[in-house]
Amino acid sequence: MIRCIDVHKSYRLADREVPALRGASLEIAEPGFYAIMGQSGSGKSTLLHLLATLDRPDSGEIFIGGRSVHDLSEREATDFRRRGLGIVFQQFNLIPTLSAAENVELPGLLAGDEPKKLRARALELLELLGLEDRASHRPEAMSGGEQQRVAIARSLLYSPPVLLADEPTGNLDSENAERLWSLLGTLAAQHEMTVLMVTHEPAAAAHCRRAFLLQDGRVRGEMETEGLDAAGVAARYQQALGQA
Repeated sequence: MIRCIDVHKSYRLADREVPALRGASLEIAEPGFYAIMGQSGSGKSTLLHLLATLDRPDSGEIFIGGRSVHDLSEREATDFRRRGLGIVFQQFNLIPTLSAAENVELPGLLAGDEPKKLRARALELLELLGLEDRASHRPEAMSGGEQQRVAIARSLLYSPPVLLADEPTGNLDSENAERLWSLLGTLAAQHEMTVLMVTHEPAAAAHCRRAFLLQDGRVRGEMETEGLDAAGVAARYQQALGQA
């Protein structure tokens, strides 16, 4: 489903090259809820952006659903993101003048799809995420948790097999964060999706099936997290890094 092979990525800062990824490799073969864990600066967001085809690696290979995505043209990458990926960021990125339903259907309208079908799909997704009574509300009238669920609904417009989430609860309180992690796990299980979430929080990884441990731009290992609480994940995380 997702495979990265020896991925390298550096960025230029002033007059020097700063490595973000130094040969990262990982493989996810089955649908489910997975995490990439690492501290700030470990390269986890860079890796997710490469998986999302928002940037290209300097070297290495990336495959999603059996398709090579590391060398797509800009146009090919845009089309792949629209149909093959759902992407959720820490920022909700909702249009403040549009209602929840209008925000969800917007990518389809920009692509020229039929408005009636898009509205029906938007309402279906909002109901799935428990937001049927918020369809006509603008972002300012919704809580942070509700806004993030609208963003998730938007990412699911084309029923992508893969959903990528970059610190999706960074702007939420602990209660709404727990709800969102549970929701992502439910989506993965009920719709046979692969959900891959970047996080530094053990409490988030506790909702996942497995976690990949990123340190200094490399995947240092992976660990089972299913059935663990936050303290258990934190302890296993430190143990795994100590053995890397």
